[in-house]
Amino acid sequence: MHKGKGMKFVGDSRISAERKPNIPKDYSEYPGRTEAFWPNFLLKEWLAGSVFLVGFMCLTLAHPSPLEGMADPTNAGYIPLPDWYFLFLYELLKYDFASGPFILLGILVIPGLAFGGLLLAPFLDKGPGRRPHQRPIAVGMMLLGLASVIWLTYESASHVDWAQRAEANKPIPPSEEVEIDKQDPGYAIYESNCMTCHGGDLSGGAAAPPLIGIDRSAEEIAKIAREGIGTMPADQFKGSDEELKKLTDFIVSVNEQGN
Repeated sequence: MHKGKGMKFVGDSRISAERKPNIPKDYSEYPGRTEAFWPNFLLKEWLAGSVFLVGFMCLTLAHPSPLEGMADPTNAGYIPLPDWYFLFLYELLKYDFASGPFILLGILVIPGLAFGGLLLAPFLDKGPGRRPHQRPIAVGMMLLGLASVIWLTYESASHVDWAQRAEANKPIPPSEEVEIDKQDPGYAIYESNCMTCHGGDLSGGAAAPPLIGIDRSAEEIAKIAREGIGTMPADQFKGSDEELKKLTDFIVSVNEQGN
């Protein structure tokens, strides 16, 4: 058909004038190699996610979060630790090459190079194979990073007595909380002799047990203050006998509130 100057419209009989529905391909032609995204693939993903979620919930019920006491800025004996997934970075900062004047190397440069290397691994090893021996660069970098994280985490956690730490800094339920009379003359003596290790609210810390909820007489407390007990060395109290009596009376009065 001619229309206009030098223009031709050509019809193509191979294209159907009727629109046909878009029918998905029959995957039975490729058994074991492909599967439909819905519902086959999604059903498997949802099932795996549900199993993981139930397992995670059981784990949290069997092992609750290890909560500690309220933060006390006056407790100089408490040594804070990061969560377990940051222990490897915490341990890294203990080495000379990553601390002190080289602290930026430990908090930025080394972790940045490590995570950057893992991100670049797929681009550095572009081989078509997917088996570990066919991708030596990517697998080697992954194993090096994994081994480093495991080793640093182990080194950081192996020196901590987790049972003693949890026992020394247990949270105090509201029903067991006592009111500290900071106007008591014994509290001033407590501040100068005991607060560093036992905390401003007598709740203890990583280096010393709590002084609340103890069943000791004033004489026993005075003897411990002079002679020490357990990991507490002797002669920690530097005051006079009169000050020691005020201190022991104060500690006993605090414990009598909870009884």
